[in-house]
Amino acid sequence: YLSIYLSIYLSIYLSIYLSNHLFTFWFGFPYSSEPTTGKAHVKQCEQMTLTRRQKRVCRREAGLAETLRESVRLSLLECRYQFRNERWNCSLDGRGGLLKRAFKETAFLQAVSSAALSHALAKACSSGRMERCTCDDSPGLQHREAWQWGVCGDNLKYSTKFLKRFLGQKRVSKDLRAQIDAHNINAGIRAVKSGMRTTCKCHGVSGSCAVRTCWKQLSAFHDTARLLKFRYDAAVRVLSVTNAATGETELTGPRLQGNASPRPRPTELVFLEESPSFCRPSRYSPGTAGRSCSKDTSCSSLCCGRGYNTALHLATLSCHCQVRWCCHVECQTCVREEEVYTCKEH
Repeated sequence: YLSIYLSIYLSIYLSIYLSNHLFTFWFGFPYSSEPTTGKAHVKQCEQMTLTRRQKRVCRREAGLAETLRESVRLSLLECRYQFRNERWNCSLDGRGGLLKRAFKETAFLQAVSSAALSHALAKACSSGRMERCTCDDSPGLQHREAWQWGVCGDNLKYSTKFLKRFLGQKRVSKDLRAQIDAHNINAGIRAVKSGMRTTCKCHGVSGSCAVRTCWKQLSAFHDTARLLKFRYDAAVRVLSVTNAATGETELTGPRLQGNASPRPRPTELVFLEESPSFCRPSRYSPGTAGRSCSKDTSCSSLCCGRGYNTALHLATLSCHCQVRWCCHVECQTCVREEEVYTCKEH
């Protein structure tokens, strides 16, 4: 569980840095899988749009720049994959106006970005890419005395603490949009935490489990993104009310059977405005014209009733594969004719 104040810090940083810069960074800054060496990370820190204090932290923390880049890569790849069959396919190129609105899509972007940053930091610690953090020692587990911790676990605890220091303490407006942003960002981090599992291996004579080696491990980020896509599909439209007891504004969901509006669950994604159709080009989307679709499953929805074009393409693939002694596979190359469907413009 992350405290409310950490969510507020995240909302300040991510609503400014992510919405104004990180998504531009997605499309405009080349990602490299090459590890940073020497002072290369200092150069990367300077190229990022960070505050002066954050750049100082970045320069001191060898491995942080690479971790930020990794979080961007994770966010982009999963966003595009999860929305590959949707009218909005995670495209923001030249259409940053979407980030200024409180749509369901904006909620997903905030959640998946904060989740990727938490995930990448925790993984960087366990892999040794961050100099000032190590493995998760998982304190407080039951029967810990019977376990021998010998495998490096993902340090989610450190990553959340580091984020608090990195973002710094600032005040944030209590308006409705700020609360929505904070809620969605926190929901993304919760999704990462929900994927934390304890994995153990047994050691002993004849396969007995006299001694167990255990460690904390995050699920693959693909699983986290899939969970967030499920929560996007079930996102709740909210408004704000004033708490009569405290005088503070709170987020509330739809009314149920005449009862007072319930507060949204911490794990739910919330939005304020209904999304546009995304069918035609606009300041929010390039539209769906020319998009590939599946005749049986997605063309009807994706093409918005405009119909689709059918074309024949030749695809090459490996076929007639045989295993040769030893450990060698020989295949032939086959050419197959495939039908490709793309949405019409009109």
